[in-house]
Amino acid sequence: MVADVATSTNLPTSSQAITGHTGVHYEIFVRAFCDSNGDGIGDLNGVTSKLDYLRDLGVSAIWLMPINPSPSYHMYDVTDYYGIASEYGTLDDFRRLIREAHQRGIKVILDFVINHTSRQHPWFVEACKSKDNPYHDWYVWMSQQEINSLNIATREITADSQERNPWHRVPGAPFSEKYYALFWSGMPDLNYDNPAVRAEIYKAGKFWLTEVGVDGFRLDAARHIYPDWEEPKNHQFWEEFGREMESVKPGAYTVGEVWTRAERIAPYFRGLKANFNFDLSLALQEIIGKERDTAGIIPMLLHNHTVFAQVNPQFIDAIMLTNHDQSRIGSVLNGNLSHLKVAANLLLTLPGNPYIYYGEEIGMLGAKPDENIREPFLWDVRKNDKNRSRWRRATYSTDATVTPLAQQQADPQSLYNHYKRLIHFRNSHPVLNDNLSQLEASGIQHKTVLAFVRRSGQRSVLVLHNLAKRGTEVLIYPQEAAEGRKIVLDTIGSARMVKGGNVRVPGYGCVVLE
Repeated sequence: MVADVATSTNLPTSSQAITGHTGVHYEIFVRAFCDSNGDGIGDLNGVTSKLDYLRDLGVSAIWLMPINPSPSYHMYDVTDYYGIASEYGTLDDFRRLIREAHQRGIKVILDFVINHTSRQHPWFVEACKSKDNPYHDWYVWMSQQEINSLNIATREITADSQERNPWHRVPGAPFSEKYYALFWSGMPDLNYDNPAVRAEIYKAGKFWLTEVGVDGFRLDAARHIYPDWEEPKNHQFWEEFGREMESVKPGAYTVGEVWTRAERIAPYFRGLKANFNFDLSLALQEIIGKERDTAGIIPMLLHNHTVFAQVNPQFIDAIMLTNHDQSRIGSVLNGNLSHLKVAANLLLTLPGNPYIYYGEEIGMLGAKPDENIREPFLWDVRKNDKNRSRWRRATYSTDATVTPLAQQQADPQSLYNHYKRLIHFRNSHPVLNDNLSQLEASGIQHKTVLAFVRRSGQRSVLVLHNLAKRGTEVLIYPQEAAEGRKIVLDTIGSARMVKGGNVRVPGYGCVVLE
């Protein structure tokens, strides 16, 4: 067991680019995270007050879900691209958050929602006044005849949108055209064939990067900048977007939400530095519960990485267990502590840039609908918890179902301390902390063990995950691969090398050899 890795975070300095050795990223729903003023709503000052917690955990970047003004609780329908939602605070509060985060070696990534606006956005309000209004062409409009001729009146439900009927009429409008809104009628899609729209969005992005100081963007609905039938246009758009952002802030980080198979994700790496790996997320959920690699994760990743590298050899695979659109890993695994520790083991040793969804480190629960997977963070038992958000009454993550952070911090065997030890070990290791390290097959075949090699330059590690409860002996093949190797991480504390170079891997344990 590695006991001394928690003494140093080994985070990147502010001068380092956000690619390469960037550590672990942490996704925050501000409304649910920490309430600093007692109004029941999580806010930016609350996030600032918990930066020491995040630094201590070992986090190197935070991704804030949308913080722009919006009529919705989730804020994915923006009404002002230059403002801060009043219930979250002010622009000065956000600048202070960024300044304090940077002092702790933590980057700040902003959720930039540019596929669509709110229908309450002043642009769309103007667009609905007449076809001659200058803002009308800022959105996607078609007559019913045009829609029918293109056979696009309906669409198939996809993992990222349940909308089957994306065309909507404006009640009382002086024209009959319908507007396109992929997600729902309250989120009309912007028209990126209009140079004025591109110019305005680029201007807004540059504002946050240069005048406010964010380090990059998570790009919502990156696959849907153009409507489904024009998807190839997205690739050119993101190339241009990347160049525009890079022109004002070299090294600005971009990570896209592109929820589809690898061959269709790959072209997005021409403009975006990272993309989320939803296939891996679903595969991990499957194999942890079944306690065996039924998904063929390493062959899948080797294939996907080859596909990505053909487009961009510097691609960053953004990996996660779950995020704000998926039932929480805690509920997927029925709160099983051993399985949740295995999940952490996998997330923090597989190649790529890992993302933790707030509360995963304490085993928060939640299942669809979305509100139930965005419940308040449990800092302490309720009677002592002055920072707990009250934006909604929790259905899944309560004191009765989830041990609050304060109690987990005092328990060396808690899920929180398991995450903390793993993150600090990852941060301290030049191979595991290299987003651009190479994945290699291990040659090891065992029904309950997931094994792989990661290589960075001249260094490599062999990683062994026992997915099952029973300890097992792993034959390292070829035999010479075991020679000279030593155990540098043992999450359970009872792993050992045995005769012939084999390794005894404890049940639910992760062993790293170098």
